[in-house]
Amino acid sequence: MLTQTITHDLTQAMKERTEPKLSTLRMLKAELQKLQADKGRGVEITDEDVYAVIRRLIKQRKDAAEQYRAGGAEDRAESELAEIEILSPYLPKQLGDDEIDAMVSSAAGEIGASSPKDMGRLMKAVMQKTKGQADGSRVKERVNAFLNK
Repeated sequence: MLTQTITHDLTQAMKERTEPKLSTLRMLKAELQKLQADKGRGVEITDEDVYAVIRRLIKQRKDAAEQYRAGGAEDRAESELAEIEILSPYLPKQLGDDEIDAMVSSAAGEIGASSPKDMGRLMKAVMQKTKGQADGSRVKERVNAFLNK
């Protein structure tokens, strides 16, 4: 289970006193504990739940880094990006553009999408196929390219 891996890595970071990794993993662990509390006792957190939390945290870090850069706080932006680097390895391997393009083409054939007005339906179909293995913005980019050929 992914939660066990994260707990193990947190313990290692405590022993090694690697501060950026330690604080990031503590934050992740706290978020997972909140999720567990929300789900209730006896309900196990799945790896998909953990992936969703990690993706949300990465998105928050990206947004914060952009805002810090816009405000001229480059050191804080770098700190946010460093946290993304620590969190990213816990996500499944991300699909390449060729793999996403193949899924887009396949899904478009299945639902009959051929014009930009089919964007919503095609995005929904492709996102179900990627199952968290591709960032939504990358999928949107590939779907847009396909529909605007």
